[in-house]
Amino acid sequence: MKAFDEMLEGGGYRLAQELGDPNRLRTHYAQFSAWLSRQSSLTIATRREEAELLFRRVGITFAVYGDSDGTERTIPFDIIPRIFPADEWARLERGLRQRVQALNMFLHDVYHEQHILREGIVPTEQVLNNAQYRPEMKGIDVPLGIYAHIAGIDIVRATHGAEVGKFFVLEDNLRVPSGVSYMLENRKMMMRLFPELFASHRVAPVAHYPDLLLDTLRQSACHGERPNVVVLTPGMYNSAYFEHAFLAQQMGVELVEGQDLFVKDDVVYMRTTQGPRRVDVIYRRVDDDFLDPEAFREDSSLGARGLMRALRAGNVSICNTIGTGVADDKSIYPYVPDMIRFYLDEEPEIANVPTFMCRKPDELDYVLKNIAELVVKEVHGAGGYGMLVGPASTRAEIDDFSARVRANPANYIAQPTLSLSTCPTYVDSGVAPRHIDLRPFVLSGRQVRLAPGGLTRVALKEGSLVVNSSQGGGTKDTWVLEEN
Repeated sequence: MKAFDEMLEGGGYRLAQELGDPNRLRTHYAQFSAWLSRQSSLTIATRREEAELLFRRVGITFAVYGDSDGTERTIPFDIIPRIFPADEWARLERGLRQRVQALNMFLHDVYHEQHILREGIVPTEQVLNNAQYRPEMKGIDVPLGIYAHIAGIDIVRATHGAEVGKFFVLEDNLRVPSGVSYMLENRKMMMRLFPELFASHRVAPVAHYPDLLLDTLRQSACHGERPNVVVLTPGMYNSAYFEHAFLAQQMGVELVEGQDLFVKDDVVYMRTTQGPRRVDVIYRRVDDDFLDPEAFREDSSLGARGLMRALRAGNVSICNTIGTGVADDKSIYPYVPDMIRFYLDEEPEIANVPTFMCRKPDELDYVLKNIAELVVKEVHGAGGYGMLVGPASTRAEIDDFSARVRANPANYIAQPTLSLSTCPTYVDSGVAPRHIDLRPFVLSGRQVRLAPGGLTRVALKEGSLVVNSSQGGGTKDTWVLEEN
């Protein structure tokens, strides 16, 4: 079955020369396609080299896990954008707002009255026995009732039965979602390399995202007209350190490590050369387990002792709040459409990917019999790890993974192998289709807001469905065209 292509009706092309058929071109790509046809291969090659040089100079690098040399490299950047027409983006935005609102209501509920558990909508054991559920948060009120202030929702457009071109939510990221710095830097790069494109296209801006983020963080403060916000990073050896430093700089706030903070009388302070300064909001990029050695892992040096006490006393806000991981765990994901119906009395605007829960004996049986055709994931896995893509795996890999699933069924879910949509992409052989997904970033405060677009990730290997940069994927700029 041909994948849905973002640029061409029908998809199915192999190389650049097939992009020139105006009868197959989607309307919102027409102007860009005309521009692309006028560019020489030398111009494109030169601009691609310039982009890599600039990314490296800025310091946008990451490590690819499994590389024997262990060197840092730039994230591959493709100059053909993924483009949304205004009406399509508006529908997607409505669905994202709806989903994140329901997820925040779920988080408040499971740490308070637990209505959804008592009603049997979500199995109690799936929540209370979940490794990401934090009993320490039970009964704690957080400002505005918001737990996930920053959410990265992974969206795919799939070829699924008769629903060609339909969007699905693949995954919710509510703990420490990353990638927004690439969204911002990709746009800056495209505007620098091809300013003429932005003169001829009405592309909705994203540069205001740091302002939206800072405003959202300030809204989460427990008190104070000008709350002091900091970004808490694990340090320079973390793979997302560039993003931590970038966002702190863009917001004009301090980037701190755990050793820079201390708690006195249940109030958090930052050490400065002028003496201690109170901290009101922590935008944390450190996992729950490492935030507070007094409450969680005693051996952690990445957080600060007493943060949980300060949170419980209402003297600091932590964004995203401790315990949000229970709502983005893959074992909870199948219930999100039910959350939307339960809390909002609405039908989901964006569907889930059909999901089999291996903890259920009949669904486990189906998965094991059909594992060669499915994608099987660990419920706590991330970054493309702890998963099996059946059609792309060897018999030995399938047998090994099947044994793991049998040994611990509750640790796995399975989904159909979706033919993710494709977008023309520059590769070594020229321009060819490559599979993509999208991670929009949803900010929740007094309102739920998005920067138009998000991070489009692209699987650069032919036929690959794994888009994660840590496994060799790349990124594209994402355009939302404003209405004329």
